[in-house]
Amino acid sequence: MSGAPERPAPQVEAPDGVPMPRRLWAILTIFMGLTLAVLDGGIANVALPTIARDVNTTAANSIWVVNAYQLAVTISLLPLSSLGEIYGYKRVYTAGLLLFTAASLVSATATSLPTLILGRMLQGFGAAGIMSVNSALIRFIYPRRWLGRGVGLNATIGSIASALGPTVASAILAVAHWPWLFAVNIPLGVLGALVALRALPDTPQSGASFDVASAGLQAVTFGALLFGISELGHGDSWLHVAPLFIAASVCGFLLVTRQMSRTAPMLPVDLLRIPLFALSVASSISSFIAQSMGQVSMPFLFQHRFGLDQVMTGFLMTPWPLIVAVIAPFTGRLADRYPAGLLGGLGMAVMSSGLLAMALLPDHPTTLDIVWRMALCGLGFGFFNTPNNRAIITSAPPARTGGASGMQATARLLGQTSGAAITALVFSAFPESGPVVALYIAAGAAGVAACVSASRLAA
Repeated sequence: MSGAPERPAPQVEAPDGVPMPRRLWAILTIFMGLTLAVLDGGIANVALPTIARDVNTTAANSIWVVNAYQLAVTISLLPLSSLGEIYGYKRVYTAGLLLFTAASLVSATATSLPTLILGRMLQGFGAAGIMSVNSALIRFIYPRRWLGRGVGLNATIGSIASALGPTVASAILAVAHWPWLFAVNIPLGVLGALVALRALPDTPQSGASFDVASAGLQAVTFGALLFGISELGHGDSWLHVAPLFIAASVCGFLLVTRQMSRTAPMLPVDLLRIPLFALSVASSISSFIAQSMGQVSMPFLFQHRFGLDQVMTGFLMTPWPLIVAVIAPFTGRLADRYPAGLLGGLGMAVMSSGLLAMALLPDHPTTLDIVWRMALCGLGFGFFNTPNNRAIITSAPPARTGGASGMQATARLLGQTSGAAITALVFSAFPESGPVVALYIAAGAAGVAACVSASRLAA
């Protein structure tokens, strides 16, 4: 436990992948689990008004259906990545997928808001088990000569799943009621867990002790920070939110101080001393702020300003993730040959241009007007995210792959949550033009990500 003397994590050499066809099955379960975990982060957004009516609650209270999932993921990502280094990534991944599947059944059968929130929170803990170690497992599944392609494709799958949320939700809601948003996970989760048990490789175990105190400090730090950001975004006063930020600051200081003296810290401060790793994490946060602001504000732009329905809105947002999927093999190969700073800087510059073009849409756009702008955003994000996530994972030593994987997922979630909160604040400040203003800010955030990414060329 936390009081036991910590044993240094041994430096292990990653095995050169797993043989075929086992490798294909291992990749399949990794991609399936990641898709389910990331997709469920935002799949319920479109159905919140219907959910609120069916469980007899207010619109404000129904937001906890989303927040409970995000908070559970946030506070457990880094502890679970640490457990993966200690006990093996396969165990943490499989346990997370099984918990996620069982919690999906709870959410799908819920008839009251407390039960639904409980199910979503358990889903979040299961999703954290999946996302905290999935990138680390990639390092042990692929041969070293193909590692860039594997890490890049894994990162791309996560990005596609994140962007596809509104589209998938619209497709399901067009033919079924909202419980099916969660019920579809059950057969896929069971299948994925069975494949994981047989196909995933056993990975080295560090032999270190689990730091319970650090786990508690990081849970309070990230939980209070993101809850405070979320409450600000939903209109709460600074007076009410200030204690949350104070608690996050105090616990964060204690956490960092505690981690500085540890050889395999739960919060990877050791990895943040690596310039490539630190700049890649910073650019990831900025890019996901931009992506989240774009993805949250565009449905309001399409429905309120252009008068489109929710199904058409979801399908018009499809070009973004579709382009990311199409260029994934190409960017994965480029990531093995060219520096992440170059590819990421160019990609974020293109995405910034696409978001700016979205903000400048005319009052009566054609479908083509929207589609080419969405495609431009997807092109830029695809060129950035694959090399950037490859840089995060491969810049860490093999023995610290779990910490890098957890930090990669934490950076994405922090960016997405912050972007959604900033968008809500913008909507409150600009009731009439909120979506357009948010898109301008999103373009600026993408521009910042471009600059930070390009700075890696000199690191």
